[in-house]
Amino acid sequence: MTAPIRVLVCDDQVLVRTGLVTVVDAQPDMEVAAECGDGRAAVDLAARLRPDVVVMDVRMPVLDGIEATRLLAGAGVDGPVKVLVVTTFNLDEYVYEALRAGASGFLLKDAPPAQLLHGIRTVATGAALLDPEVTRRLVGRYATRIRPAERSGKDTPLTPRELEVLRLVADGLSNGEIAAALVLSPETVKTFVSRILTKLDLRDRVQAVVYAYRHGLAT
Repeated sequence: MTAPIRVLVCDDQVLVRTGLVTVVDAQPDMEVAAECGDGRAAVDLAARLRPDVVVMDVRMPVLDGIEATRLLAGAGVDGPVKVLVVTTFNLDEYVYEALRAGASGFLLKDAPPAQLLHGIRTVATGAALLDPEVTRRLVGRYATRIRPAERSGKDTPLTPRELEVLRLVADGLSNGEIAAALVLSPETVKTFVSRILTKLDLRDRVQAVVYAYRHGLAT
């Protein structure tokens, strides 16, 4: 039997946190590892319990969710934890900052429970939750912030074909659309994407898009 997905729930609103905990604990393939009400507690608990996914609010006392996410999953963190940011604030700035901090996904609190559960399962597998087009729009809008200087991509360890796939990922194409564009099977594209993430030491497609912009491979 597959081990359940262990979830740490962090939200400073008790009623919201209780609702999230109840929904997660009701699933046969999930369990709540712990719950807390501020970002500092989330960082401490995650370091001790090593949950599979942290469901993180943005605006919280002591330490906000963006900074907590950066400490859990940001660049240079040893053994990063997967973070799903869930907030009431539907602002591109929050989405961008969450992704930049290392989050694997972003949801609004008014999303139906089924969408939340899908998000947790998606992030737990190592995939990014955001739709590719949404990712492209957000990263494109803030590209000047995440790319300090134009680079040619010549220093990348990727093959020409892998670079081609990476550019299409950054253009917001799904695996199926990439397969159609390159006349490949979806399984082959999935293999290419997995190989790209491994070679570049990236966690998911979100980080791959950011990499493409930072290295001048997407505009």
